[in-house]
Amino acid sequence: MIVRYLVPKGVWLKRTILLFAFIFLDYLVTIIFCKTPYAEGNLLARSFMQTYGIVMGLTIFDLLLGIPIYGILCIDSYLIKYTEQHSTKAELAVDLALGWLIAGGHFNGAASWLWNAPHLMRQTLGFMIYLAIAFPSLYSPPRLSFLKSVLAPFRQKNMEA
Repeated sequence: MIVRYLVPKGVWLKRTILLFAFIFLDYLVTIIFCKTPYAEGNLLARSFMQTYGIVMGLTIFDLLLGIPIYGILCIDSYLIKYTEQHSTKAELAVDLALGWLIAGGHFNGAASWLWNAPHLMRQTLGFMIYLAIAFPSLYSPPRLSFLKSVLAPFRQKNMEA
């Protein structure tokens, strides 16, 4: 009976897959390009790599990091029940927070092996890629209708200028 709660339901499953795709990208790129644990910028990941080896240490680190994220997404998918308007706002807040922290952060980590750009630029690009994928796949246009009222003052200022 409890096993059914181990898989997020609805759009939360898509959100979970998308977030873990960014984590897996970082994992895969790090495994491919990391030749010594000292090359890893994350000190905690580096300590796991020094203790258990590069592949095993990074695997343990990512599993320990991913379990709470997965748990939060599972709990959210089953326990949070809002009206449609509040649900969309809550999911949007979750997407913005996890998109920046998880997707952006892991994209930054993966891109750091390939692209010598400032951290903030890489993280912002990862966040924007996450949102570009998440918005069309997780939100239908009617669900985002509340944004019209939020953005209306900005549109009026632009039209007056």
